[in-house]
Amino acid sequence: MDIAALLASEWAQLALYAVAGFVLLNVMLGIVTFLVLMERKVSGWMQVRLGPMEIGPWGILVTVADAIKLMTKQDVVPRHVDRFVFRLAPALIALPPLIAVSLVPFGKNLIFADTSVALLLVLALTSLTSMAILMAGWGSNNKYSLLGGVRSAAQDLSYEVALIFAALGPVMLAGSLSLQDIVKAQGGVWFVFLQPLGFILFLIAGIAELNRTPFDIPEAESEIVAGYHTEYSGMRFALFFMAEYANMFLVSCIVATLFLGGWQGPVLPGVLWFVLKVFAVIFVIMWVRWTFPRFRVDQLMTFGWKVLVPLGLLNILLTGGVMLLV
Repeated sequence: MDIAALLASEWAQLALYAVAGFVLLNVMLGIVTFLVLMERKVSGWMQVRLGPMEIGPWGILVTVADAIKLMTKQDVVPRHVDRFVFRLAPALIALPPLIAVSLVPFGKNLIFADTSVALLLVLALTSLTSMAILMAGWGSNNKYSLLGGVRSAAQDLSYEVALIFAALGPVMLAGSLSLQDIVKAQGGVWFVFLQPLGFILFLIAGIAELNRTPFDIPEAESEIVAGYHTEYSGMRFALFFMAEYANMFLVSCIVATLFLGGWQGPVLPGVLWFVLKVFAVIFVIMWVRWTFPRFRVDQLMTFGWKVLVPLGLLNILLTGGVMLLV
């Protein structure tokens, strides 16, 4: 192949990746918009009320109106902040879930970027969220924001250990860190039936990583005035808001991939099966938010280190023992 043909092929690949990235970004923005509406409707249903009903038929355009409002609001940057860190944090928190979701197999042949260590990359990317929150707290130069950032770093460090331990069960059974291989290994039986303890641990630790109720200590509005994003407004605040729902979608995708068979299922197309499983997990996460009260800080840390981590180690030992015997 001559140089011209090589350059042409490389440019064609770059153009293809750019188009795929643009499509994925817009799909994620649409999913986030829908999830915000879904959360409001689910919370209304659980509190025996209608939820938003005024904007659009059945209130379905309320999140679009909110997005327009946030994009047009004044972006206020307080004088006392560390401007570089303050401005970098919202971008850093929004990018990792958008990149990590490209590694998720949505169907048998529908995956944006496949690699043999996809699960490792996803876990590494999600860990950047706590760094962004800590940067937002530090850069805001506000005691409430800093406290929220420190809380988030401590919480994410604690529950990431349990999350990784829970994820090791499916990895051991599949013998691979590739998400596609893990899905294919569940052709006979889903890992949720072989790893019920791992499934519960991963779901609980995933909710804690999302900083959602009952683990929303970093932004406890009754204690620290919304924590790390207290000083943010306009589009920068919208990025924090969007990242929460993008991360929720990503965690649900990983749960469906590791434990619920991914895109595998009878009759229906694989993509449809995957979407149904993901939104079932999302509904459970929302259900938990509107059911349980918030933990105290000491309760949260005790639960992570003294309950989830030992159970995660026990699950690994049981899985290894059964694999040796079988």
